[in-house]
Amino acid sequence: MLGFSLGKLIVLGLIIAAVWYGFKVVGRRNQGVGRKSADPKVDAAVSDAQNMEKCDQCATFVPASGAQNCGREGCPYPATGAE
Repeated sequence: MLGFSLGKLIVLGLIIAAVWYGFKVVGRRNQGVGRKSADPKVDAAVSDAQNMEKCDQCATFVPASGAQNCGREGCPYPATGAE
């Protein structure tokens, strides 16, 4: 009744192989989701993103690193050599 026949073992092996490969395909598909966009310009823009902070003097947002003086008195950022 619950005997192991060659036909049952082959079907069981095929089911296990199908489930195994199904998980591999789903894993590969999910691994690539969200990694790259179709537009390379979007990827470049995301990699160039910077944190911004609000200038107390002129109320504009400037990059947190490399911010330049706005020219107003009391600006907290260093003046560049061009001014």
